[in-house]
Amino acid sequence: MESVFAQDHEHLEYLVVDGGSSDGSLEIIKEYAARLSWCVSEPDVGQADAINKGLARSRGDIVAWLNSDDCYLPGTIASVVRTFQDHPDAVLIYSNMQAVDELDRITNIMTYPQLTLEDLLCFQIIGQPAVFLRRSAVEAVGGVDTDYHLLLDHQLWIKLARFGPIVHADETWAAARYHAGAKNRALAQHFGKEAFRILDWASREPDLAPVLRRVEARARASAHRLNARYLVDAGQPQEALRAWLQALAMHPATALARTNLLVSALLELAGLRQVRKRILRSRQERLSR
Repeated sequence: MESVFAQDHEHLEYLVVDGGSSDGSLEIIKEYAARLSWCVSEPDVGQADAINKGLARSRGDIVAWLNSDDCYLPGTIASVVRTFQDHPDAVLIYSNMQAVDELDRITNIMTYPQLTLEDLLCFQIIGQPAVFLRRSAVEAVGGVDTDYHLLLDHQLWIKLARFGPIVHADETWAAARYHAGAKNRALAQHFGKEAFRILDWASREPDLAPVLRRVEARARASAHRLNARYLVDAGQPQEALRAWLQALAMHPATALARTNLLVSALLELAGLRQVRKRILRSRQERLSR
């Protein structure tokens, strides 16, 4: 919350939607209530429902959501507004993103290219905290689909990319926190299943199906590769290796672009987890210098 309040843009609307949590969040929200445009704490039917609830209350032309683990970097909102002004047709803009741990140490910096609709169908993932949206476009595509719980943001990006241009800004606007209790770790083994559900949905959409057919092998290999990535995080190296090999068989270039997943799975299977941890620790130390 402090990272939002510290933004230097004058016109900022901050809404908080809490799912009736009992982890102390409500007490923190109450401390800041006077500075919020609106807040609510009540049961919902999942993250997508909570996001839609907040979006429905928003009034600004530019919207985004920030989960409780994540934060914005200084100057983000002012930069976002300038980028939308420079790209008046854009429906979605995104930047690069930091990954941090429980102690705010940078563990990785995700640097993204300019992506296309085909790239999104091939699961080129954008860090959600670094994404900002045109509210009118979000409303036009029906908001966040409550049928999705893990890749709900990515499915929304696909819906928006078929509606209008998406733009990458070569800056860093946000940091996402990764820890054992985070959804991308705690539910890691389920991400792959949702990726294949997105492909099934896209194959039934009249305007997406022809695009998907052009990149079918790459898209399905990418879903397997994404599955491998999260299975490594879930501590299931044998299943991760199987998923990576399936990606290799379907579209070799897609699998070979992430040989680190193969190496990580093999190290885990060989009982060399500490080697993998040392590699990750070395990367973190380089980024912290």
